[in-house]
Amino acid sequence: MTATRRDLLAISALGGAAVLMSRSAHAQDAQHAGDVMPTLGRVTRNALPLNAAQPGQRFRPATRLGLGGVPIGNGFAPATDQDAEATLEAAWASGVRYFDTSPWYGLGLSERRFGHFLHTRPRDEFVLSTKVGRLLTAAPQPSGGTMWQDPSPFAYRYDYSADGVKRSIEDSLQRLGISRIDIVYIHDLSPGNRDMGAKWTSYFEQAAKGAIPALTRLREEGTIKAWGLGINTPEAAFRTLDIGDPDIILLATQYSIFHHQEALDRTLPALARRGISVVVGAPLNAGFAAGRARYDYGGSIPAGMERKRTRMNAIARRHGIDLRTAALQFAAANPTVAAVIPGARNAAQAQANAQSMEVAIPSAFWSDLKQEKLIAQAAPTPAET
Repeated sequence: MTATRRDLLAISALGGAAVLMSRSAHAQDAQHAGDVMPTLGRVTRNALPLNAAQPGQRFRPATRLGLGGVPIGNGFAPATDQDAEATLEAAWASGVRYFDTSPWYGLGLSERRFGHFLHTRPRDEFVLSTKVGRLLTAAPQPSGGTMWQDPSPFAYRYDYSADGVKRSIEDSLQRLGISRIDIVYIHDLSPGNRDMGAKWTSYFEQAAKGAIPALTRLREEGTIKAWGLGINTPEAAFRTLDIGDPDIILLATQYSIFHHQEALDRTLPALARRGISVVVGAPLNAGFAAGRARYDYGGSIPAGMERKRTRMNAIARRHGIDLRTAALQFAAANPTVAAVIPGARNAAQAQANAQSMEVAIPSAFWSDLKQEKLIAQAAPTPAET
């Protein structure tokens, strides 16, 4: 059904993705923001999967499950400081040692909440990534037109220059209250970014002269361990391969159990040839795999996707597992993937995500998905243990 003008709630942006939601859809989504899909299946591990260090390999996070910072930045629905602290504590207790945030998430709120927890942990025991490309300045009211609920009182502007990168990192360190950042991603250089549109190429040119060489120098100096891009479409990654040498790319909304063909055919092989690993953002399609009434960061669910989810859920139940578990393990199974970083807004969600990585999924489940053409025939899938 097409929404009328009266029904439209907002047009927002997260990573450049437009969000158009009716009041009723937004309210329904917010009511269920803290829900948890039960973890089903036989647990065969008692620890999270790790990345084994290989000689000559580029830097990768230690744990293959990380925690994404969108919900802690009040994405989709507000969360309290206590919720954020409990989420981070639960993730840590589950063995998660990779944490990803951004100045963009909640206009600084996510970084402050991550830092409040992480600054008391031994710095060498976790990996932290954040992003550059937007600078925040104090304002009487936060910038409008975003999806953040009750964000910090800051306005933002794009800046991919070398000076902008330096300031962004310094600002992030102040908000986080820690001594260093391990991975820095150049954020949201994408034609899908509503703020940019066709102008993304101009911003990329600024990054080519500023952010890319600046981050390369910081890596060479040992100030950071790795750099890459955090993007919702792959175009900027291909351009960067022509002029730079990134270590790791955060691909959001591009490799999931529901949507993966382009990444499987084109993006991941191109990165793998250069020894570049991938962090999968939104591996649950922003909660869609866990039953949310949203898909990625848009306000509408693509045609046919709900029917696809229903069919997948039926197959999952037949094999005694849940779809969230299948979605997380599917995204992590590709050898080019170094980590998946689902978000969580409370302790129960963080614990459930970790439990999903410890379940043995019957190989027949993946065979059934491929037989029914619900996932690509060539998609790597986890080995049953």
